[in-house]
Amino acid sequence: MILNQRTKAIRAQVEDLVKDLQSLSAEIGHKDLAATVGELRNRMNDPFMFVIVGEVKAGKSSFVNALLDAGREICPVAPQPLTDTIQQILYAEKEETVVVNPYLKKVYLPVDILRDIAVVDTPGTNSIVERHQEITENFIPASDLVIFVFEAKNPYRQSAWDFFEFIHRDWHKKIIFVLQQKDLLSAEDLAVNERGLFDFAQKKGMAEPPIFATSAKAEMEGRFDESGFSTVRDYIRTHVTGGRGAMLKLKNNLTTARGILARIRHDLDTRAAQFKADTHFRHDISLTLDNQEKKSNHQVGLLIENLLNGYARITKDIGDELSDGLSFPSMLVRSFKGIFRKQASIKDWLDELTQKLELQLNGELKIKLNEGVVDLADSVQQMAKMIDLKIRTSNTVVKSDSYIFEDIADKRAAVLKELQEAFSRFMSRSENFNDERLFPENAAVSPNIAAGSGAAIVGIILAGVTKITVLDITGGVLTGLGMLFAGVTAGLQRRKIINGYTEEIAKGRGRMQEALDTKLRGYVHTIRERIQGNFSELDALLANEEIQIAQFNERYEALDKRLTDLDAGLGD
Repeated sequence: MILNQRTKAIRAQVEDLVKDLQSLSAEIGHKDLAATVGELRNRMNDPFMFVIVGEVKAGKSSFVNALLDAGREICPVAPQPLTDTIQQILYAEKEETVVVNPYLKKVYLPVDILRDIAVVDTPGTNSIVERHQEITENFIPASDLVIFVFEAKNPYRQSAWDFFEFIHRDWHKKIIFVLQQKDLLSAEDLAVNERGLFDFAQKKGMAEPPIFATSAKAEMEGRFDESGFSTVRDYIRTHVTGGRGAMLKLKNNLTTARGILARIRHDLDTRAAQFKADTHFRHDISLTLDNQEKKSNHQVGLLIENLLNGYARITKDIGDELSDGLSFPSMLVRSFKGIFRKQASIKDWLDELTQKLELQLNGELKIKLNEGVVDLADSVQQMAKMIDLKIRTSNTVVKSDSYIFEDIADKRAAVLKELQEAFSRFMSRSENFNDERLFPENAAVSPNIAAGSGAAIVGIILAGVTKITVLDITGGVLTGLGMLFAGVTAGLQRRKIINGYTEEIAKGRGRMQEALDTKLRGYVHTIRERIQGNFSELDALLANEEIQIAQFNERYEALDKRLTDLDAGLGD
């Protein structure tokens, strides 16, 4: 009874672990995996379960009938395949058949061997009805022993071994092999096939594959010494009955739980790798935007420097001309001539000088602006094009058919698809590179711009805007000069006038530099922020992924430790 109490205690812990494993599977969002764990949980208190698998007409149903020794046919046997459903055969005092669904029925029988075991007879692994194999595979995770039945005369069919790999590789189930219908072979041929099956199973990863040769026909006819079923029953008595079955079933449950945890671990690692790739991609986008913004601002600096150099050269030339014209002899001549000819007066000369300054500033600066903003616009467009390329070539680690995280993969694919489409729309819309809030004084220019490439639009807008900016600034300079010149009566005030001119020109230069710097750099930064805005949904996805991956990892580690401790407690 001490063993029974220990077994009950361990079973309670295993049941609790499987319950938490089912909860984790459900939270992950994979319905099939959660259903698999749920099936395992539901069958934990069932008898030790044998699942009989093999190809159509390998003799599975005959083997089950002979093994149960019920004195009659439990599983139908006929020349054509009849097992079109899974039959779970269980013990009961009263015989009864319960149809669970079109693919599964439970058969209850008062047969002694069923007190210790339950038998599941399945359709052939090469059945043409795909649903049969799907359900067969769903039964495998909850099985305690898989009996793989081969036709004795041909144990090498590919579909059977493909199914073996699924059982052995994915679920690590305990498997025994049965060569059924041995009575159809000579002893020599049977020995050859037994050896061939042994070697083949070893190549597939089984160290010492248990193999039994049976004849259900001989067993049913009472030729027990020829049937080979005594060795099968001895194996069952040794490994299942006599109190060993309960503990072995717990071990099998832990093995299945370990397999499920391994799948979760693999997909968590894949999901983490995708998160790392996406985070790197997002970081690369930010670095690219930083670098492109710096390049664009460098061009802004060169453009402003070029404009200021032109401004300095023109204002110096006009300043030199003003200085020469304000010499006492020149002023005296102009004053004298002004008595006879109005157009030669000092006032006319100053008006002409003012107009000359205005024409030269606006003419040359406009040309420089038109040339400079084309390069700036290309740089801004290049920023967007580089991001567009990076989006289209982003790395995908989690595939849409990921076993566990297919919903996450689909969601990520949808986010990236929307990002690509949104960014394509962003690139094609001129208003994303033109905003009246950037250049409010240019509102009159915007409506007249025809739709076209981003570079052309930006070139036209910035050229017009900056021209207006220059006019505003230089207009202030010229107004100040006009007021200054109006008070000139003689060359004696020359120094005062020149000093005043120099001060006004310096103020104008400062205002122009500040205005251009603010507007052009602000424009570049605004475009960068608009590009960043396209990534808001991806940023939200990554933030959620980081939290979820951390939580799932924590849950996994806790379950893995509990499972390891339970394994150690069960021993060998």
